[in-house]
Amino acid sequence: MKLVSWNVNGLRAVEKKGFLDFVNEYQPDILCVQETKAHEDQLSSSIRHPKGYFSYFSSAERKGYSGTALYSRFEPESISYGFGVPELDSEGRIIIAEYSDFNLYDIYFPNGKMSKERLQFKMDFYEECLRHAVSDLDSGKNVIICGDVNTAHKEIDLARPKENSKVSGFLEIERKWIDRLLDAGFKDSFRMFTSEGGYYSWWDLKSGARERNVGWRIDYFFVSDGISGRVKSASILSQVEGSDHCPVELELKS
Repeated sequence: MKLVSWNVNGLRAVEKKGFLDFVNEYQPDILCVQETKAHEDQLSSSIRHPKGYFSYFSSAERKGYSGTALYSRFEPESISYGFGVPELDSEGRIIIAEYSDFNLYDIYFPNGKMSKERLQFKMDFYEECLRHAVSDLDSGKNVIICGDVNTAHKEIDLARPKENSKVSGFLEIERKWIDRLLDAGFKDSFRMFTSEGGYYSWWDLKSGARERNVGWRIDYFFVSDGISGRVKSASILSQVEGSDHCPVELELKS
């Protein structure tokens, strides 16, 4: 089973840059999309209903902002669009799909750079995500959390850690949340296979950082311990263009 997660920085924009060609080429069984920046009624029929996929969309109350989408070859047993906390759910950042053998969290985590208030919103969102995921684990479910987490975990996960040590996305409080997630029973799937630095999933396009590979690894697949034995591979598809992020991929054994 192949799962792909991609912050597309605008689903309508990436459609014009070959999004459906990417889907046809990579043939993911489940594709999680973040930062759609669109309500479902603003999307073309080709994007709303790609052939062979069930599709689900969560939109922000504010148009042109945030948003997530999920495409799945298999119909989930259930779909939910939030944690049940209105102030955290209103930006369309969450789709949780329940399958027979795992719950999949497709999440566009908040960015905390704008203000102290947005950093606090991000941390509140983190806390509720962890609480929700641990509750699922406690009920006997396997859990996969994927998406744009908006935080690089370790110094090897960004090109310039010292220069960004006081910047949201690499603050100690944010990085410690990832530590707590791992301590709660999750694994960073990419680090199950790759221990070296130099692998990134986001680059500042305005500065030409992608060409120089001056980036951040902020897109993840976290897998709970109960399903980690099924992980066959985890990779970053850095050759795929169309967004300031590239897709990340997780392959599970049947």
